[in-house]
Amino acid sequence: MTRIVLALGVAQTLTWAGTYYLLAVLASPMAAELGLPRPAVFAVFSGALLLTAALGPAVGRAIDTRGGRPVLVASVLVLVAGLALLAMAGGFWTLALAWAVLGVGMAMGLYDAAFATLAGLYGAEARRPITGITLLAGFASTLGWPLSAWMASEWGWRGACWGWAGLLLGVALPLLLCLPRAAAALPEATPPAPAPVPLGGARRAGVLLALAFGVTGFVSTALSQHLPALLLAAGAAPAAAIAAAALMGPAQVGARLAEFGLLRRVGPLASARAAQALHPLGALVLLLVGGPAAAVFAVLHGAGNGLLTVARGTLPLAVFGPVGYGARQGALIGPARVAAALAPALFGLLVEAHGASALMLTALLSLLALGALLMLQAPPGPPGRARPPQAPG
Repeated sequence: MTRIVLALGVAQTLTWAGTYYLLAVLASPMAAELGLPRPAVFAVFSGALLLTAALGPAVGRAIDTRGGRPVLVASVLVLVAGLALLAMAGGFWTLALAWAVLGVGMAMGLYDAAFATLAGLYGAEARRPITGITLLAGFASTLGWPLSAWMASEWGWRGACWGWAGLLLGVALPLLLCLPRAAAALPEATPPAPAPVPLGGARRAGVLLALAFGVTGFVSTALSQHLPALLLAAGAAPAAAIAAAALMGPAQVGARLAEFGLLRRVGPLASARAAQALHPLGALVLLLVGGPAAAVFAVLHGAGNGLLTVARGTLPLAVFGPVGYGARQGALIGPARVAAALAPALFGLLVEAHGASALMLTALLSLLALGALLMLQAPPGPPGRARPPQAPG
């Protein structure tokens, strides 16, 4: 298991750093050279995120039927092609084409595909390896932003795109090729033991999970793009706002370490409920105290976000079991991906118009998601599984 977690974790770190976190550093020089407004560059990125939402269920079904390794390996090749197109972009439409290809690759290769792969390998015991890869990939921005900045300073933004393509080919691809040849996730044809879900059945439970994940996608992406500006609006000095925002990453990793160790004795549903309450608590402190509470807010939000990323993979496993995990995960995460695509623009307008009071929206949405989680109930024992989970590695 350790070998698989390390391979997937490192590959996920590079994949996130070379795609999702790329524009935070390269958007400005890219827009300047292509003669485009900066929002136009982020608009095509939002389009890529919408594409991942549309493709998620199909990718999940492919992992259910073929296993995760071929899908993840293919994702690297698609992402490399997208980065090559991005490096050669000459205007808006070639930029949009490049991000469309990258969107396909992200749908095939980011967290949800990795989670489905682990569900196929380990069945209902996949919570620990899922936590392990999110723990490693929590450093994607920590690694990606400085490395992108260094490559851009040395080779320009086009060279940085080629650099990330090389890292994916030279490091991520060999690691993914080392994954075991798991045939597929648990077959749908074999019925699992009953897993009680509340409120009238699996369909309603799925709606509640999709609601919670959608809120998490919106809040997480909104804050990842606007946290420093939000803290400035709350009254923090510029240096203090940057320092506080930098605490979000370590808080995410620290929370995942707790999930990996102490919190593994707690069910994933209880962990998700506690995590969902941290953002509203931090928002309340920041709105009442102002700038001096910037670091407190960043830590509370970061810790909650770190745990909720893990919950995104483990909650469907706890509520529904491992059978058909990939297809179900793709459907459940669709609203989160759509919300993530819309969040930067919508929340940016709110911050510009209302300052730190924009947090009232994200706090209320998080409380709504908490209510949805409180209406769910995980099975009293391990979810039924069609076969004993494999334990390769």
